[in-house]
Amino acid sequence: MATQLGRMEWKGEDVSLAEVERELAALRSGGGENGAPLQRTSVMTHLAWLPHGWVEKGRKTLAGLGERHPSRAILLLPEPDAGDDRIDASVRVECFALDSPGFQVCSEVIELRLRGARAGAPASIVLPLLIFDLPVFLRWRGLPPYGARELEQMVGVTDRLIVDSTEWPDLPSSYARLTGLFERVAVSDIAWARTIRWRTHLASFWPAIASVSEIRVRSTEAQAQLLRGWLASRLGHPVELEHEPSQRLEGVALDGDPVPLPPGDPPDPSDLLSDELDTYTRDRIYEEAVRAAAER
Repeated sequence: MATQLGRMEWKGEDVSLAEVERELAALRSGGGENGAPLQRTSVMTHLAWLPHGWVEKGRKTLAGLGERHPSRAILLLPEPDAGDDRIDASVRVECFALDSPGFQVCSEVIELRLRGARAGAPASIVLPLLIFDLPVFLRWRGLPPYGARELEQMVGVTDRLIVDSTEWPDLPSSYARLTGLFERVAVSDIAWARTIRWRTHLASFWPAIASVSEIRVRSTEAQAQLLRGWLASRLGHPVELEHEPSQRLEGVALDGDPVPLPPGDPPDPSDLLSDELDTYTRDRIYEEAVRAAAER
C-alpha cells in the first residue's frame, strides 16, 4: 500500500479553463522534493459524471484509486437548474510514495461544477483538459440519459464507458438502449464485474449445466438479470429467472438445486473500478449477456 506524501489544492468560482490549467501547472511546478517540479505519472484521463446525489459516492470511490491508477481525474458535477451559467472549480495534486525509495506517483484531480448552460456542453469543457495520447475512461453514475446531448458528447470523447446497472431503474428494459452504444464505445458494467466469481464457478460445472432452464438468484436486480442473460447466451436457449432481492449476490440455484458458494470474497467498489480501468477492449461476452437480458 502506497503512503500519501502530500496534497496541494486550489479553488475558484466562475473560472475559465485557461485559469484551471494555469493553476494546475502552478501546483505541479514546485510541488516536488526541494521545490522541484513534479513529473507527470498519469496513465489515463479518468472522467466521472456525478449528478446530484452521486457526488460523495463518486469522490469516495476515486479516493481509493490514486496510488493504483495515477491519472488526471476530471469530476463533472452538473447543475443544469442553477440560476447562472458558470464553472466553479477545485484542483488538487495528490502524491504517493512507492515501495522503491525516492519514487512516487502523483494524481491530478480537477473537480468542475457545471452550472446552468455549462452542464449541457461537457465535451467542449473536458477536451482542453485531456492528456494527449492517453486513454480516456468515463464513469457515468446513475442511468445514462440515452439520446441526451451531454451523454452523446461525452461518448464521443471517451474510449471506455463505465456504468453500474445496479444504479438503474426498470431492469431489464433499461438494458435495451445500452446495446445501442456497443458499436460506439467499449462498455464496462460494475454490476457485471460483481458476478465474475459466480460466473467462473458456474462455468466449472460444464457440461452438467448444459440443459439448465431456470436460475434462481438472491442478489440485486442487475446481478440477477445479467447472470440469467449470461447463462442464456452461453447455453443458446432461454433460461427463466426467479429473483430473490438482496443487496449483494448471496446465492444461486439451477433448476431448483442450490449451487455451493464460490471461493473468495467480493471486492470493494474501488477494487472493482480499478479492475475496469485495466481493461481497454470490448467485452463481447458482457454484450451478449446484456442483449439476452434485454430480450426477455
